Amino acid sequence: MSIDIVLHEPEQPGNTGAIGRTCICAGAGLHLIRPLGFFTDEKSVARAGLDYWPRLNVREYDSYEDFLAAHEGTRIWYITTKAHRTIAEADYADGDYLMFGSESAGIPEEILAEHPDRCVRIPMKAGERSLNLSNAAAIALYEALRHIDYAGLEKAGELHRLKWKE
Repeated sequence: MSIDIVLHEPEQPGNTGAIGRTCICAGAGLHLIRPLGFFTDEKSVARAGLDYWPRLNVREYDSYEDFLAAHEGTRIWYITTKAHRTIAEADYADGDYLMFGSESAGIPEEILAEHPDRCVRIPMKAGERSLNLSNAAAIALYEALRHIDYAGLEKAGELHRLKWKE
């Protein structure tokens, strides 16, 4: 199990590519809700230099309703600048999903209004609009993973040439 990322109508391939790489490193799946602002066919992915894309657990859906139908009963956290609570206040669990909206519009307010208890935000300086989507996804995903003690991830690293002092 893991915590997966959902992108609702992402527009920029660079952001989605960076999020895909984060998902691979974090053991997370990536779910894309159409329409997308780019192509994800093999030729387009190769042209964009996304050599890691074949290792990514990625699924596409025609609509938000299709995504919900495919994942009935799962918890979704809606990451939005409009939320009252922060990402640190959520009670994440293994198997949860983190949803992000498009770069230009965010998650539609109709969706947010249906789930006020699952809307959380990344704290930012007052008056700033938002973080870059790929940065926001990385911050929120690793905060959620911290809450579940980084389940399934390597917890220690090694130097390449030297050894750590005991």
